[in-house]
Amino acid sequence: MMDDVEICTFIEPQNGASYDEQLAFAQATESLGFHGFFRSDHFVAFEGDGMPGPSESWTILAGLARETSRIRLGTLVSSATFRHPAVLAIQVANVDAMSGGRVELGLGAGWNEREHAAYGIPFPERRFGLFEEQLRVITGLWSAEGPFDFVGEHYRLDAAPALPKPVQARVPIIIGGRGPSRTPQLAARFGTEYNFFAYGHEDVAARFAEVRAIAAAEGRDDLRFSLATSLGHGIPLPEVAAQVARARDAGADRVYLQFLDHRDLGYLERVAAEVLP
Repeated sequence: MMDDVEICTFIEPQNGASYDEQLAFAQATESLGFHGFFRSDHFVAFEGDGMPGPSESWTILAGLARETSRIRLGTLVSSATFRHPAVLAIQVANVDAMSGGRVELGLGAGWNEREHAAYGIPFPERRFGLFEEQLRVITGLWSAEGPFDFVGEHYRLDAAPALPKPVQARVPIIIGGRGPSRTPQLAARFGTEYNFFAYGHEDVAARFAEVRAIAAAEGRDDLRFSLATSLGHGIPLPEVAAQVARARDAGADRVYLQFLDHRDLGYLERVAAEVLP
């Protein structure tokens, strides 16, 4: 890792990726020395024909958990609108056990109205309340020492067994977004990592400083910071290294490199040679 910055791969399977292709990319991610493999969580293609069709993130990650041994595995990010939080808490705990404690949960409020309409998934106009309740339910189920009750505007749990527990004492929760205050506040209250997706040469250091101040106001001084950046369709390798260096200098603990062509394992190998020791 470049000066202890964790470098992870990140792919977009909704544009068309079979399980075998995702497995090949994840195993290459592991063998080449990256820190983790993450995938988006969507159900419609944003480019191309999307063949062979969408894949369900936590089903895929369960398979990858059994066919890898070292890398971290997770979503960047799952939408709070897609799954009931109690079911999601069980899914993540199961995959955490299957991986031997290597899972991370990226969770966001959701944004793509079209994919919700396509599959009949409700897409409320105001989603931050639902998002916050999801975080309260998931973390509550994982930390409860006995039956867990919850009464909210969107969810109600009555003496949930709060089982199974994850293998990890605390599953990392990644919360990201561009919101000025509410997203950082949720990251400080429930998350272990704040993620920012950079477009172009934005002032990432300034954004991290703003979020760090909000976290401090919430009593947090241990929030981690990460940057996601797109490699486009095979950008030059020196630029990849430069992007990682800029993220490190801005204070990122982790960088997610978004590969838009998951089939080009040769490019993945060249990126590894350029940015990893």
